[in-house]
Amino acid sequence: MNISDLTLVGKLLIAMPDMSDPRFANTVVYMCAHSDEGGMGLIVNKPQPEVKFAKLLDQMDIPVSVGARDVRVHYGGPVDQQRGFVLHSSDYASDNGTLDVDENYRMTATLQVLEDLARGEGPDVSMMALGYAGWGPGQLEYEIGQNGWLTCAPNDEILFGADNAAKWAAALNVLGIDPLLLSAKAGRA
Repeated sequence: MNISDLTLVGKLLIAMPDMSDPRFANTVVYMCAHSDEGGMGLIVNKPQPEVKFAKLLDQMDIPVSVGARDVRVHYGGPVDQQRGFVLHSSDYASDNGTLDVDENYRMTATLQVLEDLARGEGPDVSMMALGYAGWGPGQLEYEIGQNGWLTCAPNDEILFGADNAAKWAAALNVLGIDPLLLSAKAGRA
């Protein structure tokens, strides 16, 4: 199989230890879109503790009810950091603007999902990302070919769990890799 034939939609990218771009060091990225035109994903293990969901809602003049959900806000990536994306379970879809990533997860980038969460409605599980990770045509395939990323299947704990510091190691463990034994150097046979 050629690297360019990979479909990465619905997969996790796990940054290798020698990732040269510091914005992606030790990151886990959930891929929401991937085609010949490039790729788009959300970093799921870089929280922004100084950014509170309720404060974001207040800044957007969205009223918060007593039953509002507290959604953790993450650094989703270096592109368009003023824009918010809600990654969530498949039990929710807005009238427009919801991307069905796979059978388990969706991503919504509309005001409606924020209003629903502020009312205590919306998806059962979710996380909000400010910004996203983006790759141009062939860029991600090249980075994978250069041993910049590993890929694996996602799970709820890695995507939505509270222990962000453990997500990188947990994603490697999905592949049966002990992070302590992972070399920053790769060879070719």
